Amino acid sequence: QVQLVETGGGLVQAGGSLRLSCAASGRTFSRYAMGWFRQAPGKEREFVAAISWSGGSTYYADSVKGRFTISRDNAKNTVYLQMNSLKPEDTAVYYCATDERTYLGVSDYSRYGMNYWGKGTLVTVSS
Repeated sequence: QVQLVETGGGLVQAGGSLRLSCAASGRTFSRYAMGWFRQAPGKEREFVAAISWSGGSTYYADSVKGRFTISRDNAKNTVYLQMNSLKPEDTAVYYCATDERTYLGVSDYSRYGMNYWGKGTLVTVSS
């Protein structure tokens, strides 16, 4: 059973920064890709970023490219999302996710999603 717990959400002004963390447990964290998705009020869940099992490959949605950075620490079973230059349109519940389909590349998860999800953490960006 995979467990993912997100922390670090909160209220921030536009232009500010937040770092989200996701602690994983229940299986071998370092073997699988990890990702972040988000869901804004009244909208569908969307892909934000993904990182390969080694951390050597990353992929971002165009809307966050250059502002957000995904990283992981396999020794701590934790994945991070550093969010800079936040905009009001970044307001959403952010979900950590992982997937066991190792044949997929990191960019594939933007299309196919991931199989295991945390409960999410709310990020609110005020204007």
